[in-house]
Amino acid sequence: MASNRHLGRIIALQTVYEWNFRRRSSDKDCDLQEILNRNIARYKDTVDDKKFIEKLVNGVSAHEKKLDNTLRPVAPEWPVDQIAPMDRVILHIGLFELLYDKDVPPKVVINEAVELAKSFGGDNSSKFVNGVLGTVLRNIEDESLSKKEVKLKPQDQISADK
Repeated sequence: MASNRHLGRIIALQTVYEWNFRRRSSDKDCDLQEILNRNIARYKDTVDDKKFIEKLVNGVSAHEKKLDNTLRPVAPEWPVDQIAPMDRVILHIGLFELLYDKDVPPKVVINEAVELAKSFGGDNSSKFVNGVLGTVLRNIEDESLSKKEVKLKPQDQISADK
């Protein structure tokens, strides 16, 4: 199942990358669902979890602006439009899983994104992806901890009068 999910992420990566490329090239016939269906059909004999791929692709496309807004503060020296297109797609998939898919452990999400970056990105892509997603995970964990802080009830507080 794990290797099938890895293949699913590769198919999602190919799909979103092509969709982004064709949109930036002003391709008027660019249809995300058509690209997705073609890519899934290409691997139909080896893919079991079609829903997982669809969730990744449709989630990334639906939340693209929010994913970009999440990237900005954690990679301030890299404006989003200057991040290599492949790295940006890998980051979008990883961010989508970290923020919206609680079925996959965060460390698995980051490891999978790093593996995609090693296979499909540039020489330093894996380090960049690891750093960005690691920072996002730490921010999520810090936020989660601050929400879980114990609040004292009024009767438990120590009064300055005593």
